[in-house]
Amino acid sequence: MSSRLATRPWYPELLLLGASVCTLAVGNRRFLAAALGGRPVDEVATWSFGLALAVALTAINFLLLGLLAWGRLFRPAVVVTLVLTAGAAHFIDSFGTFIDAAMLRNALHTHWSEARELVGPRAALSLLMGAALPAWLLLRCPPAPRRWTQALAWRGGAIGLALLVLALAIWAMFQPLASLMRQQHGVRYLVTPGNVLWSSAALARRAQAATVAPLATVGGDAHAGPALAHSPRARVVVLVIGETARAANWQLAGHARPTTPRLAQTPGVLAAEALTCGTDTETSLPCMFAAVGRRQYDERRIRGSENLLHVLVRAGIDVHWRDNQSGCKGVCNGFAHDTVAAIAPPDLCADGACLDEGLLHGLDALLPGAVASRRAGGAAAPATPAAPPPAKLIVLHQIGNHGPAYHRRAPASFKRFQPACEHDDLRRCDAAAIVNAYDNALLYTDHVLATLIERLRARAGEVDSAVVYVSDHGESLGEHGLFLHGMPYAIAPDVQKRVPMLIWLSDGFAAGRGLDANCLRARMQAGAGTGAALRHDHLFHSVLGLFDVQTLAREAAWDLTHGCAAAPAAALGRAAG
Repeated sequence: MSSRLATRPWYPELLLLGASVCTLAVGNRRFLAAALGGRPVDEVATWSFGLALAVALTAINFLLLGLLAWGRLFRPAVVVTLVLTAGAAHFIDSFGTFIDAAMLRNALHTHWSEARELVGPRAALSLLMGAALPAWLLLRCPPAPRRWTQALAWRGGAIGLALLVLALAIWAMFQPLASLMRQQHGVRYLVTPGNVLWSSAALARRAQAATVAPLATVGGDAHAGPALAHSPRARVVVLVIGETARAANWQLAGHARPTTPRLAQTPGVLAAEALTCGTDTETSLPCMFAAVGRRQYDERRIRGSENLLHVLVRAGIDVHWRDNQSGCKGVCNGFAHDTVAAIAPPDLCADGACLDEGLLHGLDALLPGAVASRRAGGAAAPATPAAPPPAKLIVLHQIGNHGPAYHRRAPASFKRFQPACEHDDLRRCDAAAIVNAYDNALLYTDHVLATLIERLRARAGEVDSAVVYVSDHGESLGEHGLFLHGMPYAIAPDVQKRVPMLIWLSDGFAAGRGLDANCLRARMQAGAGTGAALRHDHLFHSVLGLFDVQTLAREAAWDLTHGCAAAPAAALGRAAG
């Protein structure tokens, strides 16, 4: 039987139909479950709707394969489709993720040390059963050879028939299907492999549309304001970009569990929760450094324009980016930057991954002015009377709570919440153990931030300093069957969009800038008077405000420091509505 199966030529269209049914069964369980969820099982309408959906999906899969699988590309195209389907289905079923262009781009830009945490025995089994076995059967079944005219006629007829079947299936279920798409917009991102192919095409279109033209200028008039130009000492702002820290588990945002005990005892820490630009790093990071932010979100405009770093440098402020994640997503291109992995601090790195304390390694050498010179072994050169004291922004990009391997984000001494999940595969742990592992990683972030503040406070006699911390996005920990992050923003749960934010100012920084801490705290809690919650949109304008950079690009309504200085500088720019 097996030898006859291996030698008998098969009609190519019959093989494509078998592959289409396989992709339906392997890749669309989550879609069918979402589409049929809440419908009575004992009603004929439920079964007829489900059957029509299955027929429509099979026809769509056949159309995709029918257009891709030709001649010598027949087997490779089908095998690749099966692999993509099985891989996407694994992540959709395991983590409740949706596959759209943003999620696919995020996956393509993930560092190998992070990506390997997502691959385990369960993923291998999914690929074996969903792709390897069907592919093996396909390779055992050679398609019947045809002349190109005959092949074109057969394929054209089969595609035409598939289109007719698809049209009839949609017609039969149009009303419930239209209602489903209106009420659950994101469900289309569960249709596999269509979601992967569509998202790949969207990314290709965006890449093709991208030009090498110079970035659009932002803040071309930027210059040092009076408080910066006449500061008696060096000034530094350390901006810490957190990863996957959600406000729901952050003690300073009201969480009952002590996940930030050291920060809670640190004088001068101002804390609030903020709304993110996106639900993944690839979207949020460029957006939070842009002048327009989420309120006027336009990805092409954001990536085609200068960001906060350009404006600061134009005003005479030095910039340094240090990364412990999968890169700056283009934000730090052209600026001084390094990585913790390249620095390789002792006892903090293993197998290509480093703990976040590595971000603080050699911090003194990064500080502006006298401290940097002294640590380098030389004496600080006195500034000329006409030259302002040095000022610098240091960006520290954390690995933070990057999942699913939360247990890898903190050393053993910080794993205080037990029992904690110690697996990369979250399905092997119960809900409480997952939360414990996640909160242990937050506890370590608390340690890193508190240590940073202590080190800056120890240099208070040499440099005025400030710390700003905000996470790039939140995380789902199993609520409603969802894990990780990256849901389309319109349908993403709040835990993926609400993140912690804090500001700390040294006494010298607050005095030199004339900032009132109570006023700053009130503006953080009120969203700076923008009529909405604090959000990533405030970051660009508030960092400019902390330094006192004067530019029309700095919008007063989005600047947390506006109105909180003893002698507010003039011409902050237009107010945002």
